[in-house]
Amino acid sequence: MNTKRILLYYKYITVPNPQAIMTWQKELCQKLGLTGRIIIATEGINGTVCGSQEQTAAYIASMSAHELFGGIDWKDSIVNGSHEYFPKLQVRVKTEITNLGLDKETYAATNGAEHLTPAQWHEAIANADPEKTIIFDNRNAFEARVGSFKNAVIPDVEHFRDFPAYIDKHIDLFKDKDVLMYCTGGVRCERSSSYLIAKGISKKVSQLSGGIHRYAEQFPDGFFRGKNYVFDARITVPVTNDITGTCDVCNEHCDEFTNCLNAKCNKHFIGCPACIEQLKNTCSQTCHQLVTEAKVPKRPLRQRIDPTISQ
Repeated sequence: MNTKRILLYYKYITVPNPQAIMTWQKELCQKLGLTGRIIIATEGINGTVCGSQEQTAAYIASMSAHELFGGIDWKDSIVNGSHEYFPKLQVRVKTEITNLGLDKETYAATNGAEHLTPAQWHEAIANADPEKTIIFDNRNAFEARVGSFKNAVIPDVEHFRDFPAYIDKHIDLFKDKDVLMYCTGGVRCERSSSYLIAKGISKKVSQLSGGIHRYAEQFPDGFFRGKNYVFDARITVPVTNDITGTCDVCNEHCDEFTNCLNAKCNKHFIGCPACIEQLKNTCSQTCHQLVTEAKVPKRPLRQRIDPTISQ
């Protein structure tokens, strides 16, 4: 079978000249034929790239040989090679590799929580006292709709930058507790955990090394149930067969995300097959009518990608 490989990675490291690294990354990825998204800042690099086994292996070799980027924890998925998972290559310089909106020195990854391996994390959850321990989902609320760890606290936040305000507002939730924090691949917990630690109110804060991705590799039938939300054309990757989401139109059990066909709306929503058919790929009767009457532009229909080949 024709396959591709998606690499997910990050590294917090001082980057003296992000613009020079951006130029190098663009040239390297274009030379290798990779697509994806790479963010570079003075605090490090965060990327997801896609290509063949040979292309991605060459990328890892080039990165590993660089004086700044050795020792990266490369996470990968093998996917169907006939699909486009990223429409193009985007390499950008930003102020942060994840948009937390806090001072990068005061709340640096070096001040973050202790890393737990997936095995240590699994044991910690298995032995957790619910009166003394919080399993904290450090992702946006919509990601957790289709999959999360059992009994996790799911903050009602839309963006990563909303977490400091959430922590401040719910400070008593963390007081004198052991906090087990997780996200998709680990990059977000590195800095948000440093903010929680700086508050000095939790008994202990730990983070899942490698995030859901690494845990699911080692414990495919563990404490995480449902799907892992990812930021490429797959949208979600199954971990277990549990359906934890509900259709935003009829409230039936469902975990398929799509975007409203009304380009002016473009709502990212969960829709069951019956509602998607009835509303013709829109999120509501209002948007359906606007599209039907050609009063709004239509966005391209998203290609449905079967993620079950992912490993």
